[in-house]
Amino acid sequence: MTITQSAEPVTYERLARVAGRPGRWRPIIGTFVLLGLYVVGVVLVFGQFELMGAVLDLPKDADGARVFNDLTETALALASIAIGLPALALTMWWFQRRTWGSVTSVTGRLRLSWLGRCFVVAGLVFGLTMAAAAGIPEADATTDGSWVGWAPFAVGLVMLVCLVPLQAAAEEFIFRGWLLQAAGSLFRRPVLILVPQALLFAAGHGWGTVWGFVDLTVFGVVMGWLTLRTGGIEAAIASHVTNNLVMFVMSSAYTGGLAVDETAADMPWQYAVVDMACIVLFGVLILRLAKRYEVKTAARSSWG
Repeated sequence: MTITQSAEPVTYERLARVAGRPGRWRPIIGTFVLLGLYVVGVVLVFGQFELMGAVLDLPKDADGARVFNDLTETALALASIAIGLPALALTMWWFQRRTWGSVTSVTGRLRLSWLGRCFVVAGLVFGLTMAAAAGIPEADATTDGSWVGWAPFAVGLVMLVCLVPLQAAAEEFIFRGWLLQAAGSLFRRPVLILVPQALLFAAGHGWGTVWGFVDLTVFGVVMGWLTLRTGGIEAAIASHVTNNLVMFVMSSAYTGGLAVDETAADMPWQYAVVDMACIVLFGVLILRLAKRYEVKTAARSSWG
């Protein structure tokens, strides 16, 4: 993968203009191509599950869809998001002749050592978030709190470890990767680059509470800002994977935990305030760490 010759260093958000087939319009039109491919992918995923349900002669719900157990339904939901990864890969190759390198970081690759450091920070901050949220009283009980059992928990753990990182990474590659760079191909002002992808990210989780929407928007803005300031999406991936994986694993430990339909979009204000404070803390710590390790934030005329 190469970048067209440039006299100035190319920052992450500008890579879509110079990587592969250059052109300001390609990332924009490519976004609609990506959306179309994603819809096709989702239909295929749901179609495979429906076929499996028909073979197993599972019952149908009021809408005519096959009814699976909670674990399988969760796997379906995660897979339907993870399908965004191949959809994005096909869009980048087909529409712009780009590879993962140009949407991963300014070095043209996933910086594993930096990713590992980001995971450490994400784990520490998430632990702090959980500790702070522990003092907030529950509005209502969503499960009976009974242990699901070692065998079901082990099966669920394997499924979650396999699918949650793909689901979270898919969202980051699309929102903090492709969409952020698409906006960066048109605009230079950070607010015009960061806000659109953050709002779309929040809207993609559905409408629950105002505080839930604000929390998701703040997450999108902070993760986008870290992506710009560190030259890659490693920090965003680490935060997203850590949050989702721990929450899903905790839910899977209790009977009926995975059947709960609530998401971050349904977050009450108490949790949102704690979560947003910890998101900002994560951003501050990552920026300090990036400065300490001199993380590369711009690319030259070619990948190193």
